[in-house]
Amino acid sequence: MMPEGVYYRTLKARAEIIEGNINDLLWDLTVYKYALQKCIEALWELDKIPKKSQVHQLFYPMLRDHGFRAHVARNIYSTALALVKSAKENNGSKPVVKKMTARLDYQDAKVDMDSHVVKVILRDKWYTLKIIHKKDFIEKFKGLKWKEVHVKYCNGVLYVSIIFVIRYKPYVPRGAIGLDINLRQITTYDGSNVRRYRTRFIDALSKRARAEELQRKHPRRWRYNKRILSRVRALHRKARNIVLDWCRKSAKYIVLKAKKYGYAIALEDLTNLRENIVEKEGVFVWKLSMFTYRKLQEAIISKTIEHNVPVILVNPRNTSTTCPRCGTKLSYTYRLAICRKCNFKADRDKIGAINIWLRSLYVYAGEHGSTLSAPAVKDEARQSGRIKDEGMKIMIKSVQK
Repeated sequence: MMPEGVYYRTLKARAEIIEGNINDLLWDLTVYKYALQKCIEALWELDKIPKKSQVHQLFYPMLRDHGFRAHVARNIYSTALALVKSAKENNGSKPVVKKMTARLDYQDAKVDMDSHVVKVILRDKWYTLKIIHKKDFIEKFKGLKWKEVHVKYCNGVLYVSIIFVIRYKPYVPRGAIGLDINLRQITTYDGSNVRRYRTRFIDALSKRARAEELQRKHPRRWRYNKRILSRVRALHRKARNIVLDWCRKSAKYIVLKAKKYGYAIALEDLTNLRENIVEKEGVFVWKLSMFTYRKLQEAIISKTIEHNVPVILVNPRNTSTTCPRCGTKLSYTYRLAICRKCNFKADRDKIGAINIWLRSLYVYAGEHGSTLSAPAVKDEARQSGRIKDEGMKIMIKSVQK
């Protein structure tokens, strides 16, 4: 289960400078970017990654000579060390800083959420930034303790991101909702009802397919032809925006629904999803690379932390190939699963949602020593005084025990 404790939320918004010179701020951001890249290049040439204390001795005097304040200098070499270490551990190429951004802590920034103002300093000048966002959204962060401020200049627009510290205290759930996610729909199961919600992943997939088709059609020209390059970038941008927008809206709806009924949300643990994708071949790999399971999961987890809704992560292995009634392996005719042992029949998505729901009960029992309470059997689940689905009857009995 997602443990309770300290987590972080980020307020990202556009900003305008109301005190100070914008050109001076852009120059400070440029020097910050240059210093960060120089630290990365120096660390990259070393055979062994040094300790943080050694990095401090290497770069702190140089950064101070550039006019950076003490905590800003520390953030620069700490960021460079983290980037180089991550790239080398993953056998990647040398990191290249492309964006003008700066990371500041409590020594070099001041946040006033009442007046929607942020004050920052990188070298020797203070700048006052006004947060531009909906007032209702900003009000959600009032009273929270902030940790860091990030200032970024991109495509002629100034942005500010404020990281807040929040306390996650999930309530004790009275049930669970199992979520099975695929390319076309999300299937949920709460112990009595199966609901399906269509996704927009196919729309995003078509946009990306069109972009890659243009790249294949013009293998050499698309990088240098402004019209083709603009079209390719626009299609990729639309695909990304469709996924992000749909994930955020769907996550909010699902989490608020779970909170209304006092349920926990059960998700598949996608820790090894990338490794499993690499092992496969063909068109299926391309679809899964676009299919943003992790984006939706991150959006759901973010909303559960915001609303203190419990989250249970279960093992995704064989959730769609195991019979929820007897536990044997299922046989498939297209998407219809049939159990040869107990004659259980259902579609693939329903079986996945039921198995995720069942495993969430076992996880909760292992964490707390007791299972969740089973929801009441509704009238539509009865037939002549008996439960229509024998598999449901077995599940309810297992929970009541």
